[in-house]
Amino acid sequence: MPDNHYFSESADAELKLKKFKVKLNGNKYELVSSSGIFSPNELDAGTEVLLKQLDNLKPEGTILDIGCGWGPIALSIGLASPKAKIIAIDVNQKCIALTKINAESLGIGNIEVLTPDEIKDSIMFDEIWSNPPIRVGKKALHDILLRWLPRLKPGGTARLVVQKNLGSDSLQKWLETEFSDGFEISRVASVKGFRVLKVTRS
Repeated sequence: MPDNHYFSESADAELKLKKFKVKLNGNKYELVSSSGIFSPNELDAGTEVLLKQLDNLKPEGTILDIGCGWGPIALSIGLASPKAKIIAIDVNQKCIALTKINAESLGIGNIEVLTPDEIKDSIMFDEIWSNPPIRVGKKALHDILLRWLPRLKPGGTARLVVQKNLGSDSLQKWLETEFSDGFEISRVASVKGFRVLKVTRS
């Protein structure tokens, strides 16, 4: 994995802000982005598919966005559920800075942006929403999911969007095996070559 890849910590060498326009929750906004992050100039197709599931979002609770990038998932949740507590995490310091800037520009005050290690072990989540970094490799991806999915509260749900040709079906089978005790795994959407997988803690 190159040191300057967008899912590495060292991708934060220099933050050069550039403006771009994007539609979130049916409205157009002007936000900022930078090079060295995932999908820096637009809402990527997978995240767009995932955000169509926002009708299922709870109005309150503690919600985790894994791999926040410039903030599309956390921002959309913040706009839709202003009473929720949203924690957005990323290992890339550029992404942390960008999500903070974009949340402030939209007047969203219920988003906290952190590195994964900054989250207290005692915090549990009502929901997890993520377009996970598939290209980190299978083991690293599995480690991410093994770290965060067990921190769902009873009755809590996670929604993960994964491209079919990048292994969504094999990931679903792994989830069904690894989380067979106390969790229910299902596929709730299949759009444009992307699957949305739902993990529910019983």
